[in-house]
Amino acid sequence: MTETTAARVLRQTEAEAVYVVCGYLKRYLTGFSIEDGYVVADRDGVTMYTDARYIEAAEKFFAGKEGFAVRLMAKENAPAKLLKKYKSVGISFELTSLSDYRKLQTLNVRLVDVMPAFNACMAIKTEEELAAIGKACAIAEEGFLKLLPEIREGMTERECAARLEYEMRLGGAEGMSFDTIVAFGANASVPHHETGDTRLRFGDEILIDFGCRKEGYCSDITRTFLFGDDQKHETFKELYGRVLRAHELFKEKFHAGMTGKEGDAIAREYFKKHGLDKYFTHSLGHGIGLNIHEEPRLSPKSSTVFADGMVFSDEPGVYFAGEVGIRIEDTVALQGGTVRSFMHKTDKKLIII
Repeated sequence: MTETTAARVLRQTEAEAVYVVCGYLKRYLTGFSIEDGYVVADRDGVTMYTDARYIEAAEKFFAGKEGFAVRLMAKENAPAKLLKKYKSVGISFELTSLSDYRKLQTLNVRLVDVMPAFNACMAIKTEEELAAIGKACAIAEEGFLKLLPEIREGMTERECAARLEYEMRLGGAEGMSFDTIVAFGANASVPHHETGDTRLRFGDEILIDFGCRKEGYCSDITRTFLFGDDQKHETFKELYGRVLRAHELFKEKFHAGMTGKEGDAIAREYFKKHGLDKYFTHSLGHGIGLNIHEEPRLSPKSSTVFADGMVFSDEPGVYFAGEVGIRIEDTVALQGGTVRSFMHKTDKKLIII
């Protein structure tokens, strides 16, 4: 029988049971999303405690799944009563408020930080998780391809973002991975520009950073292109080629067993050879899963050793304040020891529409 995510977490912690209230951790342990409530997992199984809004849907979701149960939150199954039978309970120290931590201390059980176990388990995706991420990536790319013919001079960044999100929703997205970033012209020089009311003009560059969720899992993609060629973009085209080469060079050279720092250096050293390293102002990538930013990290400080099953972004970029910004990003994974992209539908060669 396939090991459950709860069993994987418990195997990597000293605690007899795990108690979580954080939304994405509840989703990871059960596969089901609830706003309120909590989940308790031990060697006997996983129980979700929730309110009446979710009971019917949760019972249908867990029907036939061995080791999973759903219960209505009530006084008789309050955490204070449920957890006292254990000698040790795993909680997330970083996601637990001080007041909740103090309440748990009164139970006289040993509290163990279970977050390292969650991070380690969540960093290596199962086949089911990889499939969900693949679906989210396909929806995002298809939405982008449907957006391109709809882009018109005079439309605002907000209108462009709304159209793209509409197309992703039509394609089956459950929601967005994050607030869609659309930057026209010089706005692209801000890596995380706030999408606004700037109107598109002929000759503008367009940078769009977007992604969607499917089955709870995220995709993340950035494309930079031109709206018409006014013959004033020779420097832009040269820079675009450099960014694209850094993007592809990472895919070619990075492999399982390397650290996040070594991966980041592949792109950073390439930019340095061409005098562009000071314009690469962020890290090369971040883990992607139930969260849009999670472990592992590709950064100058990352000592994480990468392994098969890890999913992350490959997003080199250069930014010249008030002038131009270029980023090219795919969601990728390590499979068979090498980098494989989830993005197969969109061409990363410079697009001019």
